[in-house]
Amino acid sequence: MNIQLPPKKERHRLFGSVSPGTKIKPTQKHEMADVQSQKNHFLFSIDQVGISNVKLPVNVNSLLPPKQQTTIATFSLTSSLPHNQKGTNMSRFMEQLEQYRHKGFTLNFSTLHDFARELSQRLEQKDTKIEVNFPWFYERTGPSSELTGLNHAHAKMVTQYHQESGFTNEVALTCGITTLCPCSKEISEYGAHNQRGYVTMKVQLSPRYQDETDWKKVLLHVAESNASACIHPVLKRTDEKIVTEQAYENPRFVEDMVRLVAADLYEIEWIESFTIECRNEESIHLHDAIASITVQK
Repeated sequence: MNIQLPPKKERHRLFGSVSPGTKIKPTQKHEMADVQSQKNHFLFSIDQVGISNVKLPVNVNSLLPPKQQTTIATFSLTSSLPHNQKGTNMSRFMEQLEQYRHKGFTLNFSTLHDFARELSQRLEQKDTKIEVNFPWFYERTGPSSELTGLNHAHAKMVTQYHQESGFTNEVALTCGITTLCPCSKEISEYGAHNQRGYVTMKVQLSPRYQDETDWKKVLLHVAESNASACIHPVLKRTDEKIVTEQAYENPRFVEDMVRLVAADLYEIEWIESFTIECRNEESIHLHDAIASITVQK
């Protein structure tokens, strides 16, 4: 095939491009209209306005190996807006993120507190909210072979800052577990069905919490230590025997899971309130089984 193509500029015209028109509006910032900063009575104050679904590489410290890791975090940054201001300055949210990216963004509450306070000042607003979602990786070792592999859980950190009341911090972790059905074990002659379950823990932290504690490790242990068995990335036959027998010895309904996890979370002094959900992807049904508990200590 031999096609005689027109020049690129002509090809662009063919598909709708036109020459630039005469430009009469200002090109200097100090001459441009600042529409979002207009003052008037704009009917309502706004609870939260800002940007979301912003992905950035970040550093995560962990008490489980790998102890220093880089992951991709998804950010949501917002603040309130009074009724007398038309809009927020969206570019300032990204400017703040870029500033922290260049110096190395390490996800902990000390850093998020600095970020939230500085963002409030940059926006000239009384409050800000920072929400970060990211996958957190941790090594898991086979119980017999001692072969390791990487699992991951979905982690979330939320910091809210107010110039008068200070900071509130929330975290959440969703991790996979194995559950074995107590009813199936009771009624069946030969075995019991099991399935992969997911435990989600949403926790309000108290001011006593310190970054050195590593909430991720604590919440993961709470979920896994109450499950029928853990999820393993690498299992040899000797491992599989141990894991399946452990599951058989520790049957769990979703109702059992949320109650046992709630008991452990209730005993942790730096947790003020929490919500737990367990969802089982049932192996002999098309539906999932779910249960949840919310506790205010």
